[in-house]
Amino acid sequence: MPQKLLLPLLISKSQPICGKENFDASLKRVIEMGFDPTTSKFVLALRMLYQMSDKTIEEKVEVYKTLGFTVEDIWEIFRSTPTFLKVSKTKMLSSMETFLGLGFSRDEFAMMVKRYPLCIEYSTESVIKKTEFLLKEMNWTVKAVALHPQVAGSSLDKRIVPRCNVIKALLSKGLIGSELPPVSSVLSCTDPKFLNKYVMKHDELVPELLAIYKGQVDHKSLPQQ
Repeated sequence: MPQKLLLPLLISKSQPICGKENFDASLKRVIEMGFDPTTSKFVLALRMLYQMSDKTIEEKVEVYKTLGFTVEDIWEIFRSTPTFLKVSKTKMLSSMETFLGLGFSRDEFAMMVKRYPLCIEYSTESVIKKTEFLLKEMNWTVKAVALHPQVAGSSLDKRIVPRCNVIKALLSKGLIGSELPPVSSVLSCTDPKFLNKYVMKHDELVPELLAIYKGQVDHKSLPQQ
């Protein structure tokens, strides 16, 4: 996108902080970071920096440093998810307190944010509900959940619960052994892949498993083999 079109675009989307001077500095910084000027992420990154003064950016960096991130970590996360920098100090600290309260360590929290920065933007209520379900209802370990923080972005009612109910049913009948499958195997795959792996392969039980998956019957209703 031509430079002469970027400034009007940013001003139309937000209140300018320091006008063209700040725009030029932000543009230079984004280019130096290696963002592709032909992508929407370039414009988003530019907007994030343009909306904030140097003081605000420094304050946010300092907060992240207190949470265990290095400066290199912070800018690496920004390159993957520019909106990461817009999160307020209050929200950052609240998110950390929520995850620590659920049993995650500071190192695990830092790892989760590095892997999936958006996890700190979700509401406290949403994070608690999903995490407690995975830990208490499914008995996955904190470490297992921490390795796949993208699950925090999944729908509890439409994705997590239906799939986990199928797994509970299969486990209760010993159809997939006695140990829980990995979190990624259950919750990170596409719907077709999940159905092929955990439903369609059990030929005689497909109708019952599909009914459990769709929430039409309880997961305990699977007939004895």
